[in-house]
Amino acid sequence: MLSYDVVIVGGAVTGSSTAYHLASNPDFKGRILVIEKDASYQRCASALSAASIRQQFSTAVNIKISLHGIDFIRSIGERLEVDGDKPDIGLKEGGYLFLATDAGREILKENHVLQTELGADIAFLEPDGLKATFPWLNVEDLNSGAYGRTGEGWFDGYGLMQAFRRKARSLGVEYRAANVVAYKRDGNRVTAVVLDDGTEIACGTVVNASGADGRKLAATAGIDIPIEVKKRMIFTFKAEDRIDNCPLLIDPDGTYVRPEGEGFICGWAPPEEQDPEVYNDFEVDWSLFEDHIWPTLATRIPAFERIKTGRAWAGYYDMCAWDHNVLIGPMPEVPNLLFANGFSGHGLQQSPAVGRGLSELIIHGRYVTLDLSDLATTRFREGRKVKEKNIV
Repeated sequence: MLSYDVVIVGGAVTGSSTAYHLASNPDFKGRILVIEKDASYQRCASALSAASIRQQFSTAVNIKISLHGIDFIRSIGERLEVDGDKPDIGLKEGGYLFLATDAGREILKENHVLQTELGADIAFLEPDGLKATFPWLNVEDLNSGAYGRTGEGWFDGYGLMQAFRRKARSLGVEYRAANVVAYKRDGNRVTAVVLDDGTEIACGTVVNASGADGRKLAATAGIDIPIEVKKRMIFTFKAEDRIDNCPLLIDPDGTYVRPEGEGFICGWAPPEEQDPEVYNDFEVDWSLFEDHIWPTLATRIPAFERIKTGRAWAGYYDMCAWDHNVLIGPMPEVPNLLFANGFSGHGLQQSPAVGRGLSELIIHGRYVTLDLSDLATTRFREGRKVKEKNIV
């Protein structure tokens, strides 16, 4: 039977970040295998998301995670260089712009205080300031806005994943295209992962970074985690009129839009009662754009009344139904099975810090750099929620 010190199930951005951070740490000497069922990565969330990063969260741990993330992405060329080839993932620090009506002002203000205390470059703008900065914006019903002047923006998410993957492979990490269907547990340890052809691969530590399959695989080790699979759709369009200096704008109702090339991408998360779990459903529902997204954007940005629609796509991600924040780390009954599940749409921007954190747990048994224990997998059993107010 093949045997590895660490087996990582899921080779997209989180799994590959973990592999890179392990392999690049001089304190780790073991063998690493990453198993990914979709060798093309065409259906993974890393390839299908809006690929952005922000510090505009309301909890300290998420802000710190993304402060590290932007530092990592800014220096990705040096960090993930392979044989003189420096990856470029097209980081555009165009900023996030969260908008608030009277009802949302205090939350936005409280968040801004914490964000700036931790070092994020966020400006709090009154309606006059919003109009002066973004003259194309309809501020009639707005009370305030928070704008990330630096450190926030968007990038090539697929490129980030591939850069982690390539660097990990250059450091000796093995990748295998296969489908893990179960964990084999003996007492308080996972001893092997089982492939769909019956092959077993022995392991010292397992990392469950399998995205939408995370809950299903955890169950094979006798652990239930509160993860649901959600579908999100992204629509593209071009505006007939010019819009300068457009950030990633988030309307008070959660509808978002940002530039992409010569056009824009946009989306919206429907309310919970209209947001069922999905399985293998990549169909695009254009009524979402026509009935909600476009009318909202055209009201907020009148220049968007005249647009030409482009392509659209659907993807899914693993959402933490407990509190919409990622579950990181082990459960006490199986300490060698580490979880990184339920990113709830934040996986790309959080992958540098989470991959580093998981590698520290494997090597040292504790966090060494950034303490991620607020996001411990055990919190849903403890009745403890990470209350994030800026859910997008």
